[in-house]
Amino acid sequence: MENPEENPIQPQAQEDLQFNNRIPLEELKTSVEGIKAQLRKIIVGQEDFVELLIVGLLANGHVLIEGVPGIAKTITAKLFAKTLKTDFSRIQFTPDLMPSDVLGTSVLNMKLSEFEFKKGPIFSNIILIDEINRAPAKTQAALFEVMEERQITMDGTKYEMDYPFMVLATQNPVEQEGTYALPEAQLDRFLFKIKVGYPKLEEEVTILKTHHDRKLAIPQDAIEGVLTAENLQKFRGQVQEILIEDKIFNYIAQIVDKTRNHPHLYLGGSPRASLAIMNTSKAFAAINGRDFVTPDDVKRSLAPVLRHRIILSPEREMEGMTPETVIDMIAQSIEIPR
Repeated sequence: MENPEENPIQPQAQEDLQFNNRIPLEELKTSVEGIKAQLRKIIVGQEDFVELLIVGLLANGHVLIEGVPGIAKTITAKLFAKTLKTDFSRIQFTPDLMPSDVLGTSVLNMKLSEFEFKKGPIFSNIILIDEINRAPAKTQAALFEVMEERQITMDGTKYEMDYPFMVLATQNPVEQEGTYALPEAQLDRFLFKIKVGYPKLEEEVTILKTHHDRKLAIPQDAIEGVLTAENLQKFRGQVQEILIEDKIFNYIAQIVDKTRNHPHLYLGGSPRASLAIMNTSKAFAAINGRDFVTPDDVKRSLAPVLRHRIILSPEREMEGMTPETVIDMIAQSIEIPR
């Protein structure tokens, strides 16, 4: 009879170890840290903001950024785009902006005596739309198709967007004059709504010192490209391979279903919200070096994914309740899977 101690089940243990680490996420983690390191050269604090931008990129989603003027929303988005070795385009939305100013228009070629399509600024990889709520409804509606399907249809012809394609849009929550509220259908096309707040006191001191030391140097010149389109495509493929157990699927579905039946809410999350939570949870797991989703990944995804998709009942809104309060209530009311 063989002695069990002389014949340990080492091969099986090695197989389990390989299974637990079946996706090589080291390169992804290194690239994420590289992007954060580049942005730290200029941006003070805003760690959550930067991490959500990276997660949105890996989850192949668009991001809405909300905050008062002067807190580095636009500059952070621009510098984030520069860490990617792709094209960048910025569009300033104004009340007189027309859809053709965004998508492009057909112009007459006098030499050929025929119309040809001149592409607008939307034809790029990373698009920064500044003050998206300043444009009228028809211009905002021009973004519906391109954000959802990564294409536009003009004069019966379909034009595909180059890979990758990501919209970063900023809006000001307090300035109401000359603004147009984004319709729910457009809000639902944003993976995240990131709320950016004021810096802490010590961070503001650092900001002052950094600007003083920088003199006349241009911030963008300090940022180097980290991620190529090929690397991003590879990393997105790895994110999609992240494991999710059935109990996590049920957890996500329960949370979103609760938003549709909650007494404090007039409008709950759609199935697109469930998919957004799932994809975001995978990205959070990946950047933390795990090939499986935990309930903490789901909870981390809830506020940025749901805050712009749910609408409070008028009574709760008058009482000063926020979407984040209700999201937290729902998360606490559902048992965390073990």
